[in-house]
Amino acid sequence: MTENMIAVAMVFVGLFLIGGVISLAKQGLKIGAVVCAVGAAMAITAGVMWW
Repeated sequence: MTENMIAVAMVFVGLFLIGGVISLAKQGLKIGAVVCAVGAAMAITAGVMWW
């Protein structure tokens, strides 16, 4: 059960970072949006692979 909770947490972090990507893109901060997008992709991938 602990593994599933960690996986859910990683997916949640990834979704949170996607929100950051949208926010930074609206502000015109493209470099920050790219960094958040990479982090979101890694977090969601880790969550899915952990599951």
